[in-house]
Amino acid sequence: MQETETKPIRILGISGSPRNMATDFLVQEALRIAKEKYGAETDYFSSKGKKLNFCIHCDFCIRKKEGCIHKDDIAAELYDKMIWADAWIIGTPVYQGTVSAQTKTIMDRCRAVVAKDPKVFLNKVGMGIADGGDRIGGQEHAIQTIHNFYIINEMIPVGGGSFGANLGGTFWSKDKGAEGVSEDSEGMRSLRRTLKRFIQTAQLVKRAASAEKS
Repeated sequence: MQETETKPIRILGISGSPRNMATDFLVQEALRIAKEKYGAETDYFSSKGKKLNFCIHCDFCIRKKEGCIHKDDIAAELYDKMIWADAWIIGTPVYQGTVSAQTKTIMDRCRAVVAKDPKVFLNKVGMGIADGGDRIGGQEHAIQTIHNFYIINEMIPVGGGSFGANLGGTFWSKDKGAEGVSEDSEGMRSLRRTLKRFIQTAQLVKRAASAEKS
């Protein structure tokens, strides 16, 4: 048990933005804090410049149990990272009051991984980050969409708790990119609070899984 407690949590950060601006900064900042403050191992996937084919519901993954019919950057880079990680941070810009098309495509395409192994994401811990050009523009709705994805795939969604963070890290960029979100003190507080509960939950789950095996 003592050995298990010293093993670091493995965290995957996913930026569902087509640009390296606010969302990219926030996910990487969360990973930096997780690594420096909590000793986590981290990996990162950015949607920028990637070929991301949307799910066409062809059921290839159901019939063949061999993954997705699309051989794009999700299949080549992201699936293995998702399986490797104990916990995920999904960040999205707010487009039309909800997640970006890139974020939704990534979530939809996870169907192929689950079709191959229905318990592949079981009890992985997840949190969400959302940023928008307006203070109230759909950030919480976007995070709820991410949480719904976690629940459907038998993961454990984590928010920041009452009084300041609630569903997750919510940011107002004022359309100033990384500079805007870095200046949002309330947003940064929501990120730190959510990240703390996220790490604590991931550690508890990992310890419980280890105890069950032994």
